[in-house]
Amino acid sequence: MTTNAEKSPFADFEELLSLLPHGSEQAVETVRARDAQLTKPAGSLGELEKMVEHLARWQEKGEPTLNNPMVAIFAGNHGVTKQGVSAFPPEVTTQMVANFTNGGAAISQICALNELNLRVFELALELPTEDFTQAAAMDDKTCAATVAYGMEAIAGKPDLLCIGEMGIGNTTSAAAIYAALFGGTGTDWVGRGTGVDDEGLSRKVSAVDRGLALHAEHMKTPFDALARVGGREIAAMAGAIIAARHNKIPVIVDGFVATAAAAVVYAANPMALDHCLFAHQSAEAAHSDVLQKMGKKPLFDLGMRLGEGSGAALAASIVKTALHVHQNMATFEEAAVAGQMKN
Repeated sequence: MTTNAEKSPFADFEELLSLLPHGSEQAVETVRARDAQLTKPAGSLGELEKMVEHLARWQEKGEPTLNNPMVAIFAGNHGVTKQGVSAFPPEVTTQMVANFTNGGAAISQICALNELNLRVFELALELPTEDFTQAAAMDDKTCAATVAYGMEAIAGKPDLLCIGEMGIGNTTSAAAIYAALFGGTGTDWVGRGTGVDDEGLSRKVSAVDRGLALHAEHMKTPFDALARVGGREIAAMAGAIIAARHNKIPVIVDGFVATAAAAVVYAANPMALDHCLFAHQSAEAAHSDVLQKMGKKPLFDLGMRLGEGSGAALAASIVKTALHVHQNMATFEEAAVAGQMKN
């Protein structure tokens, strides 16, 4: 018999992932009924029509909205940078967070142009995780607390949540998470990230392999893997995904690192990502592999590997366009255009 004292710090999240809302099929039917009356051939807007249906299903509204779309960037620092796995020093994380806030980053400009609310969540930047080649990146309680913190990202009640990240060294943590969840070695999952040279790439592979070997006996659940080889920003993004599902908020997931957070949630319950769209296929080669393993299709592939939510924000601009068209196109009756013959 398990007592409260023996309860896993992750038990509440696992319970939430076992009790998932299923969305509203009725809301989808309402969207399809209007779509059938719009001045276009049925299905001619392809994926744009499916995007509106996705919003309706997970907002559980036959008339979905995008009045408060939010891009949430989670920033954390990583002890594994001590292994020489990045082309940039750890202090760049803090510097880029300031750049986001001051409007100088790519994501800042994408959000400004497309009227997306940009929020940046700093996760103890002065306190990097432990070097996972030497110890657990986070103890279980710290990891659980960070997942819970990520759940609070929806406090502003967005009607669409786009998740992204910033963290020097985090492509190494993401690769280690993928290997822990789906098998394989560092070679299978590691890429060049911010642009490391061949020696840096070799160090990344070695770091992942050593981390996997060190923690092999302690990664029995997806959340165990997150704590052992993950990062604070990845844990917080996982929390945001879980909270969004339970609060009728569709999610757009960014690239290689953000997908690692989604992969943790998927490994706990494959249906837990049904409310998520995946923005793009990263130029980081292994991203296509993990998307395929999870049965997810990215909306586009523009060769991007910037992170910071940039792909998710671009995807949100497409979703906004899809909804605007759905809401504002004339029907056959309004435009006095002959529609399909009816029996």
